Amino acid sequence: MSRLIVVSNRVAPIEEGKASAGGLSVAVEEAFAKTGGLWFGWNGKIENSGPIRVKVEEGERFSRATMPLSRKDYNDFYVGYSNSTLWPLLHYRLNVMQYSRAHAEGYRRVNELFAHHLEPLLESEDRIWVHDYHLFILGRELKRMGLRNRMGFFLHTPFPPPDMLRSCSEHEEIVKALFDYDVVGFQTENDARNLLEYVRRLPGGTVRGSTAHAFGKSVRVQAFPISIRPDDMAEAAEKAVRSNRARQLVSSLGGKQLVIGVERLDYSKGLDRRFSSYERLLANYPENRGSVTFMQIAPPSRGDVQIYREIRQELEGIAGHINGRYAEFDWVPIRYLNKSYRREVLAGFFRIARVGCVTPLRDGMNLVAKEYVASQDPADPGVLVLSEFAGAAAEMDGAVIVNPFDEEGMMEGLQTALRMPLGDRVERYQSMMSVLRQNDLQRWRRRFLEALASAPRRS
Repeated sequence: MSRLIVVSNRVAPIEEGKASAGGLSVAVEEAFAKTGGLWFGWNGKIENSGPIRVKVEEGERFSRATMPLSRKDYNDFYVGYSNSTLWPLLHYRLNVMQYSRAHAEGYRRVNELFAHHLEPLLESEDRIWVHDYHLFILGRELKRMGLRNRMGFFLHTPFPPPDMLRSCSEHEEIVKALFDYDVVGFQTENDARNLLEYVRRLPGGTVRGSTAHAFGKSVRVQAFPISIRPDDMAEAAEKAVRSNRARQLVSSLGGKQLVIGVERLDYSKGLDRRFSSYERLLANYPENRGSVTFMQIAPPSRGDVQIYREIRQELEGIAGHINGRYAEFDWVPIRYLNKSYRREVLAGFFRIARVGCVTPLRDGMNLVAKEYVASQDPADPGVLVLSEFAGAAAEMDGAVIVNPFDEEGMMEGLQTALRMPLGDRVERYQSMMSVLRQNDLQRWRRRFLEALASAPRRS
């Protein structure tokens, strides 16, 4: 039986596996649910001395093979091109995109390095599943080494329209490299259409159905919306809501309604606009003063990138301003927490919250939206307020959909959610849970791997 080889920029250590709040780690765990295999990538360490050594650790269901990066590779590949060029580009934020040819060369260098150290671990029948924007060109590097394995690529972020993609000097190199995969998967149909439209504009580029033809090659392009295990999340929430932490949260609220937001600290999440819309809520609907608390959990990330340090300072200032303006001796409007919590703890917090506020400016999917819904009490569920620019909005039809660039609209969305009658809340919850159960994480894995298995073999 062929093995599944998953490649991502970062491999979570074994001891961190269950602590991750969703995302790539949970997806990879699910990818190995039915078959053994290997997870390959960076171990998160920076080492400048001696030759690179790949460390292989055997696990119960799959193995981990990890390697360090040098300081230069980390700066050029990870901090530079991946997170200062590609990340803002993919999230439609050209105003913060930075570019350096040295960083672009570092991106090529590390993808080549990954291929060089992965190749000796591969067998001829292995299926290779590459994840995310750090490794757009890994398939090309493996093909250059003579590999003929089936290879698929899945992008967890959005994919911008052609005119925006062209802002990156390597736009054609990246797209051409995607044709070295057999299947390229995206979160939404819109993302897939953006790549196909780029191909249509190429000299000689054509699209037939979900198959794109260019550069003398063909690739299947499809949407595979990533998801969660909703019943597992529901079970975790039912248990977590009885935990000491959850009881402490309920006690601290003193009967006040809770609005919750949970995401990594990032400019793509639109937290400044979210805070401002909450301030508008307090100003325009004074009945919420003293009766609604907003808790934002935003663990810091990418501290090596200047704009992330600036965002943290800005948000602390906005939260302080709102609390200074509206707080009373027995009530603080915003609880702003720069720390992470385990998924099991978050499940309990989600169940307590009357409103889940998920309003990114642009997001590939956003699993927090799905986790919030799955965590609700079926008899008394909360309401999801969701950005129309999150991939999840295409599936979560029971959410209150808002435009995150319209602060007044978000304010109205929050007020609607806070005042929604029980019958409407239950109906919306049931609709979204039905979708989550039909399109769960297992189906995401199965659909992608079936597409990869059925893709025509190429010489």
